[in-house]
Amino acid sequence: MLVLTALGTLTQVRAAADELDRHDPSPADAVSWFEETPGKFRIEIYVPTKQDAASAEAIVGAAAPELHLKQKKVKAADWVAMSLEGLPAVRAGRFVVAGAHALMGENNGRTKVWIEASEAFGTGHHGTTWGCLMALEGVLRQRKVKRVLDVGAGSGVLAIAAAKHGAEALAIEIDPRAAAIAEINARQNKVAQRMQVIAGDGARHIAGKQFDLVFANILMRPLIKLAPRLAPAVAPGGALILSGLLRSQAPLVREAYASRGLLLERQIPKEAWMTLVWRKAE
Repeated sequence: MLVLTALGTLTQVRAAADELDRHDPSPADAVSWFEETPGKFRIEIYVPTKQDAASAEAIVGAAAPELHLKQKKVKAADWVAMSLEGLPAVRAGRFVVAGAHALMGENNGRTKVWIEASEAFGTGHHGTTWGCLMALEGVLRQRKVKRVLDVGAGSGVLAIAAAKHGAEALAIEIDPRAAAIAEINARQNKVAQRMQVIAGDGARHIAGKQFDLVFANILMRPLIKLAPRLAPAVAPGGALILSGLLRSQAPLVREAYASRGLLLERQIPKEAWMTLVWRKAE
């Protein structure tokens, strides 16, 4: 595995990340960016092969020619290890999400969600996961949530957070490995009795059922494709939280859901990402 890194302005780094995201399939396994020093941002692009690295360099060169990518070889195992080392706790409203190393120092009354960095997406550090947790915070301030559906659950962080506040959660994850990790996380967080994890598309488990709250933190195309299934799964008065979107993609997703008996209540931006919060009429 190779990692490509570069320093630049927010505009340059965001342009490069957005362009890599638009390519389907993308040569990158993962792309992250963050502010390293005031006004200076770092982009990190993980690719499996040198050929993918060349493709990523060409895409970045077209989108942000000012960025000068540096290439470094890393072992696949090192990638997870680097994620585990020094990942800070993520605070989102009443929730704090972290690995055991960081949770030990958290004694501030927040709801602790224990998630170790792994192959499963969802440690709370990504803008989409943070946005969903903030959206959950807003929903819980308004009403008690009894039944939750989490589509594309990844690590299970969102379902676990809801279950910690009394909900019965159904977490659906198409990747069997991620689903297994979500089950482990549910046990570690002592919510396994209130959280069912399904490995697969889960369509038969959703059909004809309705939930007080539905999460779908996936990608733009599957969100649009799933609109006819997800909207009916929201109970009257319930909430639908959609994420996995770039800000530029949000209008297309809003269009797909706007005519399905849902009212857009809130938009939560975080870095390049957007979370949409919908409410179904009573």
